[in-house]
Amino acid sequence: MFLILFLYMLFASTFTIGKAVLAYVDPIFFIAVRMLLAGILLFLFLRIKKRSTVIKPEDKNLFIQLIFFHIYIAYVLEFKALEFVASSKACLLYSLSPFITALFERFYLRSHLTPKKIIGLTIGFAGFLPILMASAPLESFAGSISFVSVPELQLIVAIVSSVYGWLLFKKLMHKGYSPIMVNAVGMLGGGFLALVTSLVLEGKPVIGPLLGSESVLFTKIGSFLGLTVGMVPFIIYTILIIIIANVLAYNLYGKLLGSYSATFLSFAGITCPMFAALFGWFFLGESISKSFFVSLFVVFWGLYIFYQEELN
Repeated sequence: MFLILFLYMLFASTFTIGKAVLAYVDPIFFIAVRMLLAGILLFLFLRIKKRSTVIKPEDKNLFIQLIFFHIYIAYVLEFKALEFVASSKACLLYSLSPFITALFERFYLRSHLTPKKIIGLTIGFAGFLPILMASAPLESFAGSISFVSVPELQLIVAIVSSVYGWLLFKKLMHKGYSPIMVNAVGMLGGGFLALVTSLVLEGKPVIGPLLGSESVLFTKIGSFLGLTVGMVPFIIYTILIIIIANVLAYNLYGKLLGSYSATFLSFAGITCPMFAALFGWFFLGESISKSFFVSLFVVFWGLYIFYQEELN
C-alpha cells in the first residue's frame, strides 16, 4: 500500500514542479525541451538494447494521432493552464479521467454502463462544479465562458485529449509495440510540434525569473557554474520532472499493475490531488479553498460508487 501512495506522491509532485518551472520559462518551450529530451533518451535506450524502432505503414496514422493528442495537445494546454490555475486544482481536475474514459468506451467501444456506474458518473461530474465555479482572480483575468474560466477549459480539453491518447496507446500496445517505443515516438514527435509552436507563439526562448525575483541559492549556484540567471532552476526542474514522471512513476505504475488491479489503482488516484494540495501549499504558497475539499469529497463519493462493483 505504501508503494501506491508513493506512486501518487510522484504524480502529484509533477504538478508542483510544473507550476514552479513556469516562473523561469515559457510553458510551450518547456514542454518542447522536456519531451525532446525524454524521447531522445528512450530512443537511445531502445538502440542500446537493440530493440526494434520500426513503425508499420498501416500504423502510421495511429502514431500521428498519438503524437498530436497524447503529448502535444494534452501537455501544451495543461501547462498553458498552469500559468493561471493552482497546481492542486489542476491535479483534482485530472480526476475527470476515469469518467471521461468510461464515456469514450461507452460510445466508441460500445461498452456497457451499469445503473450504479451511471449514478457514480453523474455524482462524479457534479463534484467538479464547486471547484469550477470558484475561479481564482488570476483565472478570471485570462477570460471565461459562463462560470468556467479559459484556463479551466484548456485543462478540460487537455484531459479529454490525454484520455483519448491513452486509448491510442493501449491500441498500439495490442498491435505489438512496446510501451517504451510508443512513448519514444510520441514524446519526440510531440516535442518537435511543441518546439515549432513555441517559436511561432512565444518567440525567442527566454530563460529567467519571469514571475518574480530569483532565489539566492539558485543565483549563487548559477554564478559558481557560470550559468545565466534562471538556467539553474530550469535545468534542475527539467531533470526532476523527466526522472519522476518519465522514468520512476510510469515504471512503478507498471510494476504495481502486477500486484493490484487497474481498477484499484485508478480508484487510489483520488489521493493524488491531496498530495498536490499539500505540495502546492508547502512549496509554492498556494492557498487551498473550501471548494477544493467539497469537490474532492463529492468526486471521491462518485468514484467509489462508479468502481464499487469492480472493487468488490
